Amino acid sequence: MELRQLEYFVAVARDRHFGRAAERLHIGQPAISQQIRRLERELGAELLDRSPRHVRLTTAGACFLPEAEAVLAAAARAQAVIAEHAAQRTATLRIGTSAGLGAHLDLILDELAALAPDLVVDLVSAPTRARVEQVVAGELDATFLRDRSDPAELPGVQLIPLWADPLVAALPARHPLAQNETVPLEDIAKLPLRLTHRRNNPVLVDLVVGACHAAGVEPLPGPNSVNMADTLTTIGTGRPSWTVVYASHAARLRTARVAFLPFRAPAELSLTTFLVTRAETPDEQLCLLLKACREHDHES
Repeated sequence: MELRQLEYFVAVARDRHFGRAAERLHIGQPAISQQIRRLERELGAELLDRSPRHVRLTTAGACFLPEAEAVLAAAARAQAVIAEHAAQRTATLRIGTSAGLGAHLDLILDELAALAPDLVVDLVSAPTRARVEQVVAGELDATFLRDRSDPAELPGVQLIPLWADPLVAALPARHPLAQNETVPLEDIAKLPLRLTHRRNNPVLVDLVVGACHAAGVEPLPGPNSVNMADTLTTIGTGRPSWTVVYASHAARLRTARVAFLPFRAPAELSLTTFLVTRAETPDEQLCLLLKACREHDHES
Protein backbone atom coordinates (compact mmCIF):
# COMPACT_ATOMS: atom_id res chain seq x y z
CA MET A 1 0.00 0.00 0.00
CA GLU A 2 1.43 3.35 -1.07
CA LEU A 3 0.58 6.86 0.07
CA ARG A 4 -0.11 7.92 -3.50
CA GLN A 5 -2.71 5.15 -3.83
CA LEU A 6 -4.46 6.47 -0.73
CA GLU A 7 -4.21 10.01 -2.08
CA TYR A 8 -5.78 8.98 -5.42
CA PHE A 9 -8.57 7.05 -3.71
CA VAL A 10 -9.41 9.94 -1.37
CA ALA A 11 -9.45 12.40 -4.29
CA VAL A 12 -11.86 10.27 -6.31
CA ALA A 13 -14.01 9.58 -3.23
CA ARG A 14 -14.33 13.31 -2.57
CA ASP A 15 -14.99 14.34 -6.18
CA ARG A 16 -17.04 11.26 -7.08
CA HIS A 17 -15.38 11.54 -10.48
CA PHE A 18 -12.16 10.15 -11.92
CA GLY A 19 -11.69 12.97 -14.42
CA ARG A 20 -12.08 15.80 -11.90
CA ALA A 21 -9.78 14.06 -9.43
CA ALA A 22 -7.14 13.57 -12.14
CA GLU A 23 -7.39 17.22 -13.14
CA ARG A 24 -7.01 18.40 -9.54
CA LEU A 25 -3.98 16.14 -8.98
CA HIS A 26 -2.47 17.06 -12.36
CA ILE A 27 -2.04 13.46 -13.48
CA GLY A 28 -3.63 11.29 -16.12
CA GLN A 29 -6.95 9.60 -15.40
CA PRO A 30 -5.65 6.11 -16.40
CA ALA A 31 -2.89 6.38 -13.77
CA ILE A 32 -5.45 7.07 -11.02
CA SER A 33 -7.68 4.21 -12.13
CA GLN A 34 -4.73 1.81 -12.31
CA GLN A 35 -3.39 2.64 -8.85
CA ILE A 36 -6.81 2.37 -7.20
CA ARG A 37 -7.30 -1.02 -8.84
CA ARG A 38 -3.97 -2.16 -7.38
CA LEU A 39 -5.05 -0.87 -3.95
CA GLU A 40 -8.33 -2.80 -4.18
CA ARG A 41 -6.53 -6.00 -5.16
CA GLU A 42 -4.16 -5.62 -2.21
CA LEU A 43 -7.05 -5.02 0.19
CA GLY A 44 -9.17 -7.74 -1.35
CA ALA A 45 -12.22 -5.48 -1.60
CA GLU A 46 -13.77 -3.07 -4.06
CA LEU A 47 -13.73 0.47 -2.73
CA LEU A 48 -15.59 2.21 -5.57
CA ASP A 49 -18.77 1.37 -7.43
CA ARG A 50 -18.02 2.45 -10.96
CA SER A 51 -20.63 3.20 -13.60
CA PRO A 52 -20.63 5.33 -16.76
CA ARG A 53 -22.61 8.05 -14.99
CA HIS A 54 -21.22 8.17 -11.50
CA VAL A 55 -18.71 6.88 -9.01
CA ARG A 56 -19.91 5.85 -5.57
CA LEU A 57 -18.26 4.44 -2.49
CA THR A 58 -18.97 0.85 -1.72
CA THR A 59 -19.66 -0.14 1.86
CA ALA A 60 -16.01 -1.14 2.19
CA GLY A 61 -14.95 2.14 0.59
CA ALA A 62 -17.02 4.19 3.01
CA CYS A 63 -15.39 2.39 5.93
CA PHE A 64 -11.94 2.76 4.44
CA LEU A 65 -12.19 6.47 3.53
CA PRO A 66 -11.76 8.00 7.04
CA GLU A 67 -8.85 5.66 7.75
CA ALA A 68 -7.14 6.66 4.50
CA GLU A 69 -7.69 10.33 5.31
CA ALA A 70 -6.19 9.79 8.77
CA VAL A 71 -3.09 8.16 7.28
CA LEU A 72 -2.61 11.06 4.84
CA ALA A 73 -3.09 13.60 7.63
CA ALA A 74 -0.51 11.81 9.77
CA ALA A 75 1.94 11.79 6.87
CA ALA A 76 1.40 15.52 6.36
CA ARG A 77 2.05 16.19 10.05
CA ALA A 78 5.24 14.15 9.92
CA GLN A 79 6.45 16.13 6.91
CA ALA A 80 5.61 19.40 8.68
CA VAL A 81 7.64 18.38 11.74
CA ILE A 82 10.68 17.67 9.59
CA ALA A 83 10.22 20.91 7.66
CA GLU A 84 10.00 22.86 10.92
CA HIS A 85 13.12 21.14 12.23
CA ALA A 86 15.00 21.97 9.03
CA ALA A 87 13.85 25.59 9.26
CA GLN A 88 15.11 25.84 12.83
CA ARG A 89 18.49 24.44 11.85
CA THR A 90 18.90 27.15 9.23
CA ALA A 91 17.10 29.97 11.09
CA THR A 92 19.11 33.01 12.12
CA LEU A 93 18.12 35.38 14.91
CA ARG A 94 19.57 38.86 14.40
CA ILE A 95 20.01 40.78 17.65
CA GLY A 96 21.33 44.29 18.11
CA THR A 97 23.63 44.80 21.09
CA SER A 98 25.16 47.71 22.95
CA ALA A 99 28.31 48.10 24.99
CA GLY A 100 28.22 47.21 28.65
CA LEU A 101 25.71 44.34 28.63
CA GLY A 102 28.41 42.25 30.28
CA ALA A 103 27.37 38.91 31.75
CA HIS A 104 23.70 39.62 30.99
CA LEU A 105 24.23 38.94 27.29
CA ASP A 106 26.26 35.78 27.92
CA LEU A 107 23.58 34.37 30.23
CA ILE A 108 20.80 35.09 27.74
CA LEU A 109 22.77 33.50 24.91
CA ASP A 110 23.38 30.44 27.11
CA GLU A 111 19.65 30.19 27.82
CA LEU A 112 18.89 30.57 24.12
CA ALA A 113 21.38 27.86 23.19
CA ALA A 114 19.75 25.51 25.69
CA LEU A 115 16.30 26.22 24.24
CA ALA A 116 17.33 25.98 20.57
CA PRO A 117 20.78 24.44 20.05
CA ASP A 118 20.58 24.74 16.25
CA LEU A 119 19.50 28.38 16.16
CA VAL A 120 22.13 30.69 14.68
CA VAL A 121 22.47 34.00 16.53
CA ASP A 122 23.93 36.99 14.68
CA LEU A 123 24.93 39.85 17.00
CA VAL A 124 25.00 43.33 15.46
CA SER A 125 26.64 46.32 17.11
CA ALA A 126 25.61 49.76 15.93
CA PRO A 127 24.54 53.15 17.35
CA THR A 128 21.24 53.15 19.22
CA ARG A 129 19.20 54.97 16.59
CA ALA A 130 20.55 52.77 13.81
CA ARG A 131 19.67 49.59 15.70
CA VAL A 132 16.10 50.72 16.38
CA GLU A 133 15.67 51.73 12.74
CA GLN A 134 16.92 48.30 11.68
CA VAL A 135 14.33 46.65 13.91
CA VAL A 136 11.55 48.75 12.34
CA ALA A 137 12.85 47.87 8.85
CA GLY A 138 13.00 44.16 9.68
CA GLU A 139 16.77 44.01 9.32
CA LEU A 140 17.06 43.07 13.01
CA ASP A 141 14.68 40.81 14.91
CA ALA A 142 15.29 42.71 18.14
CA THR A 143 17.81 44.92 19.88
CA PHE A 144 18.80 45.60 23.45
CA LEU A 145 18.33 49.23 24.42
CA ARG A 146 19.04 51.27 27.54
CA ASP A 147 16.44 53.97 27.47
CA ARG A 148 13.48 55.31 29.39
CA SER A 149 11.62 56.61 26.38
CA ASP A 150 7.89 56.23 26.06
CA PRO A 151 7.23 53.46 23.48
CA ALA A 152 4.96 55.95 21.70
CA GLU A 153 8.10 57.91 20.84
CA LEU A 154 9.32 54.91 18.85
CA PRO A 155 6.54 54.16 16.32
CA GLY A 156 6.38 50.63 15.00
CA VAL A 157 8.16 49.02 17.96
CA GLN A 158 7.47 47.89 21.49
CA LEU A 159 9.80 48.11 24.50
CA ILE A 160 9.93 45.12 26.83
CA PRO A 161 11.67 45.92 30.16
CA LEU A 162 14.26 43.31 31.12
CA TRP A 163 16.45 44.38 34.04
CA ALA A 164 17.83 47.41 35.87
CA ASP A 165 21.61 47.80 35.60
CA PRO A 166 23.30 50.01 38.22
CA LEU A 167 26.14 52.31 37.31
CA VAL A 168 29.41 52.42 39.23
CA ALA A 169 32.12 55.05 39.30
CA ALA A 170 35.41 54.43 37.51
CA LEU A 171 38.28 56.47 38.98
CA PRO A 172 42.07 56.16 39.33
CA ALA A 173 42.99 53.31 41.64
CA ARG A 174 45.64 55.54 43.27
CA HIS A 175 43.15 58.29 44.16
CA PRO A 176 42.25 58.61 47.88
CA LEU A 177 38.53 58.17 47.08
CA ALA A 178 39.32 54.76 45.60
CA GLN A 179 40.41 53.46 48.99
CA ASN A 180 36.79 53.28 50.19
CA GLU A 181 34.12 50.68 49.49
CA THR A 182 31.75 53.30 48.12
CA VAL A 183 32.24 56.77 46.71
CA PRO A 184 30.17 59.88 47.56
CA LEU A 185 28.83 61.48 44.40
CA GLU A 186 29.35 64.97 45.80
CA ASP A 187 33.07 64.24 46.31
CA ILE A 188 33.87 62.52 43.04
CA ALA A 189 31.98 65.22 41.10
CA LYS A 190 34.86 67.57 41.96
CA LEU A 191 37.01 65.63 39.49
CA PRO A 192 36.62 66.13 35.72
CA LEU A 193 33.83 63.92 34.38
CA ARG A 194 34.50 62.08 31.13
CA LEU A 195 31.26 61.24 29.29
CA THR A 196 30.27 60.78 25.68
CA HIS A 197 28.61 63.64 23.84
CA ARG A 198 25.00 63.97 24.90
CA ARG A 199 23.83 63.43 21.32
CA ASN A 200 25.31 59.93 21.45
CA ASN A 201 23.63 58.87 24.70
CA PRO A 202 21.28 61.53 26.10
CA VAL A 203 19.70 59.16 28.64
CA LEU A 204 23.02 58.29 30.27
CA VAL A 205 24.35 61.86 30.26
CA ASP A 206 21.11 63.28 31.67
CA LEU A 207 21.03 60.60 34.38
CA VAL A 208 24.58 61.31 35.61
CA VAL A 209 24.33 65.11 35.40
CA GLY A 210 20.89 65.04 37.04
CA ALA A 211 22.20 62.88 39.90
CA CYS A 212 25.01 65.37 40.49
CA HIS A 213 22.55 68.23 40.63
CA ALA A 214 20.35 66.24 43.04
CA ALA A 215 23.43 65.82 45.27
CA GLY A 216 23.91 69.61 45.24
CA VAL A 217 26.99 69.70 43.01
CA GLU A 218 27.76 70.82 39.48
CA PRO A 219 29.81 68.19 37.62
CA LEU A 220 33.17 69.41 36.40
CA PRO A 221 33.22 68.81 32.63
CA GLY A 222 36.15 66.81 31.34
CA PRO A 223 37.14 65.78 27.81
CA ASN A 224 34.40 63.88 26.00
CA SER A 225 34.76 60.13 25.97
CA VAL A 226 35.41 58.56 22.57
CA ASN A 227 35.23 54.93 23.63
CA MET A 228 35.30 53.15 26.98
CA ALA A 229 38.67 51.45 26.49
CA ASP A 230 40.51 54.72 25.79
CA THR A 231 38.63 56.53 28.55
CA LEU A 232 39.61 53.95 31.17
CA THR A 233 43.21 54.00 29.98
CA THR A 234 43.30 57.77 30.34
CA ILE A 235 41.69 57.64 33.79
CA GLY A 236 44.21 55.06 34.94
CA THR A 237 47.30 56.89 33.68
CA GLY A 238 46.51 60.57 33.28
CA ARG A 239 45.36 63.37 35.56
CA PRO A 240 42.59 62.33 37.98
CA SER A 241 39.15 62.12 36.36
CA TRP A 242 36.18 59.79 36.44
CA THR A 243 33.36 58.26 34.44
CA VAL A 244 30.54 55.79 34.94
CA VAL A 245 30.44 52.14 33.88
CA TYR A 246 27.63 49.63 33.99
CA ALA A 247 28.21 47.32 36.94
CA SER A 248 27.71 44.23 34.78
CA HIS A 249 30.43 45.46 32.43
CA ALA A 250 32.78 46.57 35.21
CA ALA A 251 32.66 43.07 36.71
CA ARG A 252 34.38 41.76 33.57
CA LEU A 253 37.09 44.42 33.33
CA ARG A 254 40.54 43.71 34.66
CA THR A 255 42.74 46.73 35.22
CA ALA A 256 44.96 47.53 38.21
CA ARG A 257 45.00 51.24 37.34
CA VAL A 258 41.24 51.84 37.62
CA ALA A 259 38.93 51.22 40.57
CA PHE A 260 35.20 50.57 40.15
CA LEU A 261 33.12 51.62 43.14
CA PRO A 262 29.37 51.83 43.76
CA PHE A 263 28.03 55.23 44.66
CA ARG A 264 27.31 55.90 48.31
CA ALA A 265 23.63 56.13 49.22
CA PRO A 266 21.39 57.93 48.63
CA ALA A 267 22.89 58.30 45.15
CA GLU A 268 21.54 55.37 43.10
CA LEU A 269 22.28 55.50 39.40
CA SER A 270 20.82 52.77 37.20
CA LEU A 271 19.27 52.36 33.79
CA THR A 272 16.71 49.81 32.66
CA THR A 273 17.61 47.59 29.74
CA PHE A 274 14.78 46.95 27.28
CA LEU A 275 14.34 44.54 24.42
CA VAL A 276 13.03 46.40 21.39
CA THR A 277 10.93 44.39 18.92
CA ARG A 278 8.51 45.20 16.16
CA ALA A 279 4.96 45.84 17.34
CA GLU A 280 3.55 42.63 15.90
CA THR A 281 3.10 39.00 16.87
CA PRO A 282 6.59 37.55 17.43
CA ASP A 283 7.74 34.62 15.31
CA GLU A 284 9.07 31.40 16.79
CA GLN A 285 12.70 32.51 17.00
CA LEU A 286 11.80 35.77 18.70
CA CYS A 287 9.58 33.89 21.17
CA LEU A 288 12.62 31.80 22.10
CA LEU A 289 14.63 34.97 22.73
CA LEU A 290 11.86 36.39 24.93
CA LYS A 291 11.75 33.13 26.87
CA ALA A 292 15.53 33.20 27.32
CA CYS A 293 15.27 36.77 28.64
CA ARG A 294 12.57 35.75 31.11
CA GLU A 295 14.65 32.81 32.32
CA HIS A 296 17.62 35.13 32.81
CA ASP A 297 15.44 37.59 34.73
CA HIS A 298 14.34 34.80 37.08
CA GLU A 299 17.96 33.86 37.78
CA SER A 300 19.13 37.45 38.32
